[in-house]
Amino acid sequence: MIDIRRLDSKKAEFLAQLKKLLSSTDEADEDVTQTVMQILREVKSHGDSTLLEYTNRFDQREASASDLEIQSDRLKSSLAEIPQATREALEYAAIRIRSYHERQKLESWSYEDNDGNLLGQQVTALNKVGVYVPGGKAAYPSSVLMNIIPARVAGVDEVLMVVPAPQSKVEPIVLAAASIAGVDRVFTIGGAQAIAALAYGTETIPAVDKIVGPGNRYVAEAKRLVFGNVGIDMVAGPSEVLIIGDGNTEPEWVAMDLFAQAEHDEEARAILVSTDDRFLDEVLVSMNKLLPELKRQEIVQASLEGNGLFVKAQDIDDALDIVNFIAPEHLELFVADPQALLNRVQHAGAIFMGKYSAEAMGDYCAGPNHVLPTAQTVRFSSPLGVYDFQKRSSLIMCSEKSVSGIAHASSVLARVEGLTAHAQSAELRITTKS
Repeated sequence: MIDIRRLDSKKAEFLAQLKKLLSSTDEADEDVTQTVMQILREVKSHGDSTLLEYTNRFDQREASASDLEIQSDRLKSSLAEIPQATREALEYAAIRIRSYHERQKLESWSYEDNDGNLLGQQVTALNKVGVYVPGGKAAYPSSVLMNIIPARVAGVDEVLMVVPAPQSKVEPIVLAAASIAGVDRVFTIGGAQAIAALAYGTETIPAVDKIVGPGNRYVAEAKRLVFGNVGIDMVAGPSEVLIIGDGNTEPEWVAMDLFAQAEHDEEARAILVSTDDRFLDEVLVSMNKLLPELKRQEIVQASLEGNGLFVKAQDIDDALDIVNFIAPEHLELFVADPQALLNRVQHAGAIFMGKYSAEAMGDYCAGPNHVLPTAQTVRFSSPLGVYDFQKRSSLIMCSEKSVSGIAHASSVLARVEGLTAHAQSAELRITTKS
């Protein structure tokens, strides 16, 4: 039987209880940070030797530097190693993901103002990107597609992929996905040491401009610490889903959607909010009925009992207030008219509308990216997209005819700030022709 927390938003202690559930432990984070900092320092200082030391220790390998890169012919041959139906599903997903992301691509623009000055923005792709693909408890070809395809759509010159290879093994489906997505190079390294190699470069691994892709807490912390030396997409935490149910969706469907989130790992969070106490009861009955059938039953139960939550809301507005406070990675709106609620949703990474829109399909082939902000960071960040692989340069070309007005105002403001060289630089451009 699943023992899941249950809160009532009417109770005075509700907010305090919710905050406590959402908070993380600082002690564990400090231990992780110290470990990761040491790995980063050593890889930065010693390159391949330290990278190989950690790789061989953690992945139980005896690799040399020449063993770390997977050759292109191995990527191509992996397509023949997977079942035809699997390959077709990957190709189907790739088409949908590419089609969605092509609509995100930013273009350069410029205009000439009334005084003849040209102003604008030049959009260019990043030169080199590193994609981290998890390879611990499961294989994640979907993560390969979701990270590499937007980079390719953006026009990135070179896309590198790193993936752990425990006992020197990488799942063929991961390599097949990399081939379909259009990766340039693949290296069999993982953990914080892989992030260090991508950030600083080693004799074998080129340094990149940006690192993207999910990983465990050590990978996430490594990304946070190397930010500034390289760009990163986000610091992602455990995956999460929040479902609003009005009581008219089949309880078994809701139960399985909660399971789908919980099976990621023991730290994943699955939350159900409803105004109907009876519906919450029905979903719990379904969960206990279906749990024994799950392959990852122990992980699901640990996740739900450690981080899961049922909430009884007072009304739909109250439910949406709870959503905006929690700011979930995934939001499922299982209500009669989900689109009518969109203007009330301020914080959610991906919004699934209607009972046919399972979050699981968004993980694979609906089209939008499944790399999403977690742990309430959706309040200020967005899903991974093409724009994460593009950068913008401002364009300014002052005309001789009108430069004096801009130069004069710039001079005045520069002198107010005490920057006289700035002022004189502007004043030299003042002309009698203006």
